[in-house]
Amino acid sequence: MTEDKWKASKKASDSPWKKRADAPARPPVRRQREQMPEADEAEARPQRPSGEMRLYGINACLAAFARRPQQLRKVYLLESRIAELKPVLAWCVKHRLGYRVVESPDLDKLTGSRHHEGICFEMLRPPALSLDDLLAAQPKAPAPSLLIWLDGVGNPHNLGALLRSAAHFGVSGVIVPATSSLDLSGAAARVAEGGAEVVPLVRVEDDMLALASLRAAGYRITATLPRGGEDLYATRLEPRKVLVFGAEGEGMSKSLVEAADHKVSIPGSGVVESLNISVSAAVVLGEYWRQLHAGAMRR
Repeated sequence: MTEDKWKASKKASDSPWKKRADAPARPPVRRQREQMPEADEAEARPQRPSGEMRLYGINACLAAFARRPQQLRKVYLLESRIAELKPVLAWCVKHRLGYRVVESPDLDKLTGSRHHEGICFEMLRPPALSLDDLLAAQPKAPAPSLLIWLDGVGNPHNLGALLRSAAHFGVSGVIVPATSSLDLSGAAARVAEGGAEVVPLVRVEDDMLALASLRAAGYRITATLPRGGEDLYATRLEPRKVLVFGAEGEGMSKSLVEAADHKVSIPGSGVVESLNISVSAAVVLGEYWRQLHAGAMRR
């Protein structure tokens, strides 16, 4: 090798991306010079399904690795996270997956967020579930089972917060229309703090057919309204339940409201028009849990 070629080779190796020594040779990853959304702006944009996704946030990443390590494809992390992620890095070494120690600005660009918490996983998306798949996985009626239906909700942060509450209160799945822009994104998974790994998202093509399938499986449908419904705390919530939540402002579609078996509202001071969708969901889910597990079912 000539001196000029040696210098050029040395310069190319001085990449800001650090790579483990035994990784297979591959072109160095630069500081993501391609056009990327500004951090935090990209977080708020719904992402449509694709083969892979970028997860970030320590709890979201560790939950995904714990449940489906075989779907991990690449890891980016800050040096300060190495000790905490030793089992993940050992998996990468064993399965010849790339991992790279990077700087915080690099993760800002990779994730489109400043809230990455020093970690980013490239993973395959979970397999898509149909409503039939979801119902087949539930206990048979009349055993308790709780599902959520979202109509018109599009904010990934609201989805993430709702998934976190849903996981806490034992929800088995979230149903959305096939036309919904809502999907599991890195932003939603981070806010869910691991809840996205245990509460699947299911799309349905026809609302009325889906409702018929749910009723055939023993579910009662309850629409949650900002006002005009029965007092939540004076309502018996059956153990086998689908709770329907609409977007703030326009609310859920009229057809869903009319198709519901009954409607409930959360009582309050009336000083504000309504609660955030994720807060509403947490309140209603908490009351369902209280009734089911504290023996407070009203006749």
